[in-house]
Amino acid sequence: MFLKDFYNNQDDSLIITAHQASTFAKEIAHDFNPLHDEDAKRFCVPGDLLFSLALEKYGLSQQMHFTFAGMVGHDVLLNFPDTDAKKIDINDEQGKTYLQVERSGEVSNDNGLIESFIRDYVAFSGQNFPYVLVPLLEQEEVMFNLSRPLVIYESMTLTFDHLNFKQASVEMLDPKIEVDGKRATAFLHFQMNADDKSVGKGFKKLAISVPSAYEAEPMQAFVDDYLNRKHTYLGV
Repeated sequence: MFLKDFYNNQDDSLIITAHQASTFAKEIAHDFNPLHDEDAKRFCVPGDLLFSLALEKYGLSQQMHFTFAGMVGHDVLLNFPDTDAKKIDINDEQGKTYLQVERSGEVSNDNGLIESFIRDYVAFSGQNFPYVLVPLLEQEEVMFNLSRPLVIYESMTLTFDHLNFKQASVEMLDPKIEVDGKRATAFLHFQMNADDKSVGKGFKKLAISVPSAYEAEPMQAFVDDYLNRKHTYLGV
């Protein structure tokens, strides 16, 4: 599959370089989070790349839940075990868990279906900032620290009615945000469509540190800088 460009095999494990992770973020997901820059001090592999590798390895199940348990740094050896288990932990050499996968129901290993769904989902996911998160924060009159934004991809859930289709697209539904003091939880709901019909739903859960009140001008400057980086890189 197309993901072969974004990891290397090493013995029975796989390893993701900062360059591979950053390229996936920018060119596949169009995600320009500075944490995915090759030279970022707090560099981490995009959660959507880990999700994509899990689908490539284990197929697309009718019900799936992904828990992102840790941030993967540069050149971490990851073990995606060969298993038919319903619950799978993706660990490093020391046994630290980075991703937990739970699955049930029908399974599709159709490479074309899996690739099309990965591409559409991660493109959808990569647009969450600024187009979804910023309006949610403004609505609740809170914002993250612009010099060190902390937005953590906690989990994602997929539920398909069936898998009898060849290609699925992702459509945003109404997002929600809950604020508790200096912490917020965003629930980004979406629908999967095939042949102009809904074939399932899902949601992505984000934890956000919101230490201060919303300020429109600084946030707009932050968004403008983000979009400028994106448009410069993509040449659009």
